[in-house]
Amino acid sequence: MATQIGQKIVGYKVINAEDEKLKQEQEERQKAAEIKAKAELEASKIVKMHESVDRPEMLLGSTYKVKTPHSEHALYITINDIVLNQGTEHEQRQPFEMFINSKNMDQFQWIVALTRVVSAVFRKGGDATFLVDEFKAVFDPQGGYFKRGGKFMPSLVAEIGEALESHMRMIGLLANDGLNQQQREYVDAKRAEYDSAHNGDNKTKDSSDVAFPSGAVMCNKCSTKAVIRMDGCNTCLNCGDSKCG
Repeated sequence: MATQIGQKIVGYKVINAEDEKLKQEQEERQKAAEIKAKAELEASKIVKMHESVDRPEMLLGSTYKVKTPHSEHALYITINDIVLNQGTEHEQRQPFEMFINSKNMDQFQWIVALTRVVSAVFRKGGDATFLVDEFKAVFDPQGGYFKRGGKFMPSLVAEIGEALESHMRMIGLLANDGLNQQQREYVDAKRAEYDSAHNGDNKTKDSSDVAFPSGAVMCNKCSTKAVIRMDGCNTCLNCGDSKCG
C-alpha cells in the first residue's frame, strides 16, 4: 500500500521485533502505573472508622432483649451503627455505640462502664470483633444459667457478648458459620425421627420457650441442651454434632 510523505526525509530506522516488544512493555508499564494511581486515589477517598468521624443526626440500630433467671427485669441492649461511604461500592455498616437499659438498678455502675468502654472501642476503629470472644469467656463464680432454647450461658456478660455477636453477624462483620443445607436437613430428619418414636410426647408447645425435647442433655460443642440418643448414638439437634460422624 502506497504512503504519501509530505516532509523531507532526514533519517530512518528499521523497527524490528525487539523494538516492538520494548514499546509494548513500556505501554503496559505506563498503563499499570495509571491503574495503580487511580486505585490509590480511590482508596484515599474511602472513609474508615476512626475517632474523628462525626456522629450523624440519625443512626441505624437494633435492640436485643436479655432475660436471665437471676433477675426479675430484662436487659435491653441497643447497638447503633454508622454507615460509611454510603451510596458507593465501599459502603460499610460499622457499630458506633452501645446502650443497655433495665429497670433493675443492681448492676447499674458496671453496665454503664461497660457500655462506655465498648462504645469507645467502636469509635476507635479497627477490628472490634474480638469483644465477642472476650465477653463470652467471662464466667460467673456463682454459676451460669440456661437461657430459652436450652443454651447454657456462663454469665450475664457472656449473654451480652452473644447479643453483640448476633448483631455483628447481621451487619456482616462476622461470617455466619451456621449449619449448611445438608446439615440442616440431617438435623431436621433426626428430630422428626425422635418425635415420631416418642409419639410427640417431647414436642414443644412453644418453640420460642423450649426449642428441644425435654429429655435432651447439654452438648459439649455448642453448650445447648439439645443432645438426644438415636440408634445408639448421641446427636445434637442444634449444631448437628454426632459421635457417629
